[in-house]
Formats: sequence, C-alpha cells, structure tokens
Amino acid sequence: MKARILIAEDDANIRLGLIATLESEGYEVTAASDGAQALKLYPQGRYELVVLDVMMPKASGYDVCRELRAGGSITPVLFLTAKGEEVDKVVGLKLGADDYVVKPFGVRELLARVEALLRRGRASAAAAAALGGNGAGAALPPVFRLGEAEIDRRAFSVRLPGREAESLTARELKLAEVFAAHAGETLTRDQLLNAVWGLGYTGTTRTLDQHVAQLRKKVEPDPESPRAILTVHGVGYRCAGPSSANPEKIP
Repeated sequence: MKARILIAEDDANIRLGLIATLESEGYEVTAASDGAQALKLYPQGRYELVVLDVMMPKASGYDVCRELRAGGSITPVLFLTAKGEEVDKVVGLKLGADDYVVKPFGVRELLARVEALLRRGRASAAAAAALGGNGAGAALPPVFRLGEAEIDRRAFSVRLPGREAESLTARELKLAEVFAAHAGETLTRDQLLNAVWGLGYTGTTRTLDQHVAQLRKKVEPDPESPRAILTVHGVGYRCAGPSSANPEKIP
C-alpha cells in the first residue's frame, strides 16, 4: 500500500517539486498551500507523514504541528525551513516535531528522512508491544499519577499540587505513559526511543534527553532535583515507585 503524505508549502515551485519527487518514489501526496488548508485536509485522509514548511501564511508550520499534537495526533511531522539556528530546532521539538530539514536540501537527504520517519511510524506499535502489550499506556486509567503530578490522558494535561494545569505534547504524554506503565523499572535509552519514536529511529539520544528534560519541568516540583523520573547514568531512566491507578484529586 502506498504511504499517504500531506505536505504544506506556500512556495509553488518548491511545492510542485516536492509533489513530483515524492510521487516518483511511489508515495500518494496531498498538497496544501498554507497552514490553514493543511489543517482542513488532515482529518480527511489517513496520512502516515506530514511535511510542513515553517514559515507559511494563515498558519505557520509550528501552528499546524501544535494543533495536530493538541488533537492527539502522533503522525510523524517533518519540518522544512530556511532557518538553521538551534533555537528553531528546539522550538520544533518542543511542539512535537520528529525531524527537521534545512533549505536548501538535497533530494536524497529528503527522501532518506521521509523513509526513516515512515519506518518509525509503522514500527511504533511493535515497539510499544515490546515494552508491555497493546501500547505503552494501554493499562493506565484516563487519569494517572507520575510522582506528585496528575496526568489527564484525554486532555493532554498535567497538574502539580498548587499549580495551574499545563499542556503536554504527544511525545511528552507518551513518555509519561511509558514511565508510569513501567514504574520501578530501569529503561534504557534505546527502549524509550523505540517505544516513543519507533523502531528504526536514526536520531541521537539527545532528542530523548531533551524531551525528558521538558517533561521534568512539568511533572517535577523541582526539575533540578527530580524525584519521579530518575537518571540512571550510563543506562537510561527510571520512574521511582509505583503510579497510582486511582489517584486522589489534586487540590
């Protein structure tokens, strides 16, 4: 079956080039000329990958990614951008992007990243099964605890006692689910990458560490002295203690 890819690029020449390149490789491509159109098209198709230009009218690539993740989508997202600064990459990762290609890019590089993201997405279910069955959070209730934090899976939100609720990205929620489902266990970085990003992930463990750092800021009262998500040096991470299946309501 052909993989279905949604691309959003406001530059007509680049957009047509992307369509031709991807279709020549056997992919089924749907194209949008701006972010708002991409958001309208996304629910209409079962896409395996979304390719977004960052700077677009009506809604930027960041806006589109934010909306998709807020709606619970875990479809891999690849950003295309003329910006190469580290800060832009960090913003994309925080919003739930999976990879980044800086313009101008070569066709081979683009196709390699597309293929890697598609493999990763298709393998995510198998990776989750390797860590305990039908998805990392399948056995968790809609609301569960991670340390002192209360996490609402339906709302993609987290709240600590005495604080306002904060939103979670899809990656952050998946990480929290894996930690809670395997409380007390030491999980290697490879296990976590496979469970959250999928088998065949070709990036570095730095991506995982950045996401763990962001998650700690939301679930730890003091992220500099974590008590829920502990680092096991040279190995990975461990969720300290069991998670409550029926947490008391946080005041």
